[in-house]
Amino acid sequence: MRVLLINTVCGIRSTGRICTDIAEEFVSKGAEVKIAYGRDIVPKEHKKYSVRIGSKIDVALHAFLSRIFDCSGLLSKMATRKFLQKVEKFSPDLIWLHNIHGYYINYELLFSWIKKHPEIKIKWTLHDCWAFTGHCTHFTMVKCNKWEKGCEHCPQKNRYPSSFLFDNSFRNYERKKKAYQGIKNMTLIAPSQWLADLLAKSFLKEYTVEVHYNTINKNIFKPTPSDIRKKYAIGNKKIILGVASGFDIYKGFNDFLKLSKIIDAKTVIVLVGVSDRQIKKLPKNIIGIKQTNDIEELARLYTAADVFVNLSKEETFGLTTLEAISCGTEAIVYKGTACEEVVKKYGGVAVPQNINCIYNAIRNVIYNEDNK
Repeated sequence: MRVLLINTVCGIRSTGRICTDIAEEFVSKGAEVKIAYGRDIVPKEHKKYSVRIGSKIDVALHAFLSRIFDCSGLLSKMATRKFLQKVEKFSPDLIWLHNIHGYYINYELLFSWIKKHPEIKIKWTLHDCWAFTGHCTHFTMVKCNKWEKGCEHCPQKNRYPSSFLFDNSFRNYERKKKAYQGIKNMTLIAPSQWLADLLAKSFLKEYTVEVHYNTINKNIFKPTPSDIRKKYAIGNKKIILGVASGFDIYKGFNDFLKLSKIIDAKTVIVLVGVSDRQIKKLPKNIIGIKQTNDIEELARLYTAADVFVNLSKEETFGLTTLEAISCGTEAIVYKGTACEEVVKKYGGVAVPQNINCIYNAIRNVIYNEDNK
C-alpha cells in the first residue's frame, strides 16, 4: 500500500508531528509512505518521508500576493503541477490531506486532479476551519457565522491568511465550495465533536465525518525528569506553563499578562512559543521561551510544571493540552473550545473565559498538590 500525506509542515509543530506519527504507523504495517510539505525544516529522522512542494521563493511570493489580493491557496500553480507529476509516478492508494493552507499549494489544481482519480481513497483531517470559510481559520471570537451560507465583507481580513488590501472572501468561498464538493471516496476527519458539528452546517456536509481525537507519542510525552528549574533559575516556585506555536490575543497572550498581575511572588509563568519581541516586553514573573521543535525538551517542561494552562479561545483540539496531561501535569482550559472536550476525556478542568476563574482553578490545583 502506498500512502501520501499532505501538510504545511513535516515532523514539526502539532500537525507536522501528527503526520509523522501516522506515517510511522503505516510503515510499521508494511506501507510505503511519503509526506508532502510546503515549508520550514524537516527533522533529520523524518527526511526519509518528506517531499517538498515548491520552494522558499514560491512560498514567499504566494504569501506576498495573498496579502494584497486575498488569494491564499490560489497561487503556486507551477509548484503544484510539478508536485502532481510526482504523485502520478508514486500512484498512491490513499491520499491523506491535513493543512492545505500555508501558501504552498494550489487547492483548485489539487482537487481537480483528485476528481480525475476516483479510485484513490481520500481522507482529510481538518485542524481548523479554513476549508469552509472565505478567508479565516477561526471565527469564534468575532462570532461570525457567514460561512454557513456564504462569506463576504470578512471581519477578519487582516488576520491570517492576512490581506491588507482586497477582500475576496465571497470569491474564495465560492471557489472552495466548487473545488471541494463532489469528491468520490472522501472522508473528513474532525479532531473533536465541536468541529464535526460545524462541518455539519458547512458546504462540506455532503461528506461522512469521523471524529478521531488527535494522538501523541506517549514514548516521549510521559513524566520526564529534568533540570528545567535550575536551567531557568526557578527554584521552588510554582510553575504555570503555557505552550503554543505562537502567542497572540487568540492564543491567550493578553490573558497571561493579566494573570501575571495577580499571582503571588512564589509563582512564575513560563510561556513556550513567544517571539523575541514579546520576550522583551514580558514582566519579570513570566519566563519567555521561543518556539521549540525539540519534543523531548517539551516533555521536560510539561513535567516540571505544577499546572498547564491553555488560554486559547479558538481551538479545534488543543494538542498541547493532551501532551501536558500525558506528562502527568494537571491542565486547565477555557470552556467554549474543543479543549473542553479534551479535558473531559483525559482529565483536567474547564472554566469560563474569565481570568479570575482561571486564577481560582490554578490555586485549587496547586493547593491540592501541596496536600498530596
